[in-house]
Amino acid sequence: MKNEAVYKFYRGYLSVRYTMRSGFLMAKTEATITIQNVVATANLNQKVDLNAVVRDYPSVEYRPDVFPGLVFRLKRPKTATLIFGTGKMICAGAKSEKEVGRAIMKVAEELKKGGIIILNKPDWKVVNIVASASLGGKVDLEKTVVALRRTIYEPGQFPALIYRMDEPKVGILVYASGSLVITGAKKEQEVYDAVHKLRGSLEEKNLISYE
Repeated sequence: MKNEAVYKFYRGYLSVRYTMRSGFLMAKTEATITIQNVVATANLNQKVDLNAVVRDYPSVEYRPDVFPGLVFRLKRPKTATLIFGTGKMICAGAKSEKEVGRAIMKVAEELKKGGIIILNKPDWKVVNIVASASLGGKVDLEKTVVALRRTIYEPGQFPALIYRMDEPKVGILVYASGSLVITGAKKEQEVYDAVHKLRGSLEEKNLISYE
């Protein structure tokens, strides 16, 4: 029993770091980050007969009088891909870079199965990653807008501070609760780098407090 108690204490110690601020010892939990949406563009490098796709896959969404692209949805991975007659595609809804690549390749395979001749593997690249995060502490937005460059904070119009980070080049919505929304990343690692860099800056300037 004694060893078990020691183990639980040690495990708890490892999961929570401590920092001394203004003479007080405050618990500092790790930031949590969740990738919400990975958007990629792709190109089949050939024209696609969208009407033929509709005949083979009646469940697709295609209203050429409203929008020139066709919406092709996958259940696994759960994504939606816009396909244009030029062969260009936009895939959204994936939760990782690997997943969006898998979705694009699967769409191309589905088109082949439906009788559409696909000559090449699609070229693709990630154009935007949207993520949410929690810093685990409360942020003083009034002081942050003064202390950090490239920030905008107008609480009468919008509750979050807008921060445009130079490196990595992302936009971050910062809420007083410590919640974040990150956009503009091209790689997942950029999201993690941005969150940890922002947190470090806030800690260095005493702009975040941990309860």
